[in-house]
Amino acid sequence: MTTPSPHPAVAGRAPAEVDVVLPCLNEAEALPWVLARIPDGWRALVVDNGSTDGSAEIARAHGATVVREARRGFGAACHAGLTAATADVVCFCDCDASLDPALLVPFVREVRAGEAELVLGRRRPQGRGAWPLHARAGNLALARMLRHRTGLRLHDLGPLRAARRLPLLALGLTDRRSGYPLQMVVRAADAGWRVTEHDVPYLPRAGRSKVTGTWRGTWQAVRDMRAVLAEPPAGGGVRE
Repeated sequence: MTTPSPHPAVAGRAPAEVDVVLPCLNEAEALPWVLARIPDGWRALVVDNGSTDGSAEIARAHGATVVREARRGFGAACHAGLTAATADVVCFCDCDASLDPALLVPFVREVRAGEAELVLGRRRPQGRGAWPLHARAGNLALARMLRHRTGLRLHDLGPLRAARRLPLLALGLTDRRSGYPLQMVVRAADAGWRVTEHDVPYLPRAGRSKVTGTWRGTWQAVRDMRAVLAEPPAGGGVRE
């Protein structure tokens, strides 16, 4: 397998211990909190997906590497971060202060120990308004469909996750919208990966969600994810 060339934002820099991909669209309010919780020795890759509130400048001021992704979409931002990463282990975390990136430390430890190829966070809402009812309902429906499609008994398809970079790239992920996190899990299952899930506290986000803040956004995401579940099993993917 050919190793992708480094993204211009990180070319020439020594690989970090772990890269944390943070898809970002107008998260100026949340960024300082999130970036302050990146573990020492890890690199924050903030993928600016067209922010107009100064998010990119704030991210740089707090020590993050900023990757620009002009194509709008959660999956587009996540994949731009993955292709920009250089570390052996890559993590993903929302950039809205709903999840603490420090929670990824045991996830990375589990991946490095060979106990799992993909580790996911099962969100446990903390406080009123952390996870709207319509968003929980959509997530539950998708988890059931995922179980039927792959046999994986997962409860959540949340954004907090960790895996090795090269095997992730080998999955050949193609979704560039809301279906990206689900496609990662589906293709990992098709490739025979061990996928584990651990409870993580889920906090009320800073600002309004672009997806789960409305019924329309939630069900558009569900539609994207149903399309992923309808895909035939992929033959790609490797285990390392």
